[in-house]
Order: sequence, then C-alpha cells, then structure tokens
Amino acid sequence: MGGQALKEAGTRIVAVSDQYGAIHRTGGLDIPALERYIATTGTVRGFRDADEIKPGDLLELDVDVLLPCAAEGVITADNAHRIKAQVIVEGANGPTTPDADAILGRNGVLVVPDILANAGGVVVSYFEWVQANQAYWWSTQQVEERLIERMLAGWTLVRDQSERSGMTLRAAATAIAVSRVADAHRIRGLYP
Repeated sequence: MGGQALKEAGTRIVAVSDQYGAIHRTGGLDIPALERYIATTGTVRGFRDADEIKPGDLLELDVDVLLPCAAEGVITADNAHRIKAQVIVEGANGPTTPDADAILGRNGVLVVPDILANAGGVVVSYFEWVQANQAYWWSTQQVEERLIERMLAGWTLVRDQSERSGMTLRAAATAIAVSRVADAHRIRGLYP
C-alpha cells in the first residue's frame, strides 16, 4: 500500500525513509508533494516541508504503527526496546530479527509478520501463473477483489490461530504453514 493509499485510509504519515536518508514532520507529511519531490530528485532527502533525521531514529519515533518496508534486519535486539510503536507491519522481508521479535513480544508490541503482511505480491504472482496456464485473463478489478479476499482470509486464519493458542502472529503463521506442509506430505506421500 503506497503512501497516498495509506493517507486515503485515514492515517497520518509522519516519517519516511529511503536508502539515502529519512524525513519527519510531527503534523504529518504532505504525501502528494513528497511523491512529486521524489519523482524529481529520486530521494526524500532535502524535502523542504520536513526535518531530516537519521534513518535509525525513524524506527524509534513515538508513533502508533511502524511499517518497515525496505530492508532486512533493521529492527534488532539493539533497538527493539526503544521502539514506541504498538503495531509493526512488516512490509519488507525479515525486517525484524528473532531476538528483536522476542523483545517486542515481551513489550506487548503486535507484529504483523512479513509472511502475512507482505504476501500480496506472491499472491498476485500466483494469479498470473493461473491465468497463463488457463490462457484466460482477469480484469484488474477481479485481481484486486481476489487479492483482498485471499489476504483477508489469511489474516483471519492467522489471527484466530494466534488468539486460540496464545502464540504471536508470526508463530501462528509458521504453525499453520508447517501444518499444511505436513498435511500435504501425509496426503500425497513423500516424493522427489
């Protein structure tokens, strides 16, 4: 979900980073202006309507939701105890190390794991594969509807497993995945 889509969903985006730097504005960033700026300069650095901050400091801002969406291993045992967000939605692959995940869990931070939050691209790739095999093409609206349906079903399944078992969302998602692989082996048998 891009910045404009998040804004349209009612969120206030107060900080953004890229490979070159990070910016912050307590009252919220002007996302359309920022997107135009990035299209021209290729970076968030130098955006005049925000203060530049260290990228690592962005992770520790006093925010409700944190979305690490670019790099692996940015939330570590070294900084996890300073994270103030109560919800982390992993848009990147593996942004939270196992040690950090344990710290966040002890601190009551809800972590929506990458395997759940970041699965949309894989699901759409599967849709492309299905369409290619069937020589049939779905409309953009059909793809979006099917994606929403699958993502919400996945969320519900993992959330319910987490609530029933007392596991974190990551542990619940992993348990479901392992169970499905084990079931497939029982049904199909082991094969090369």
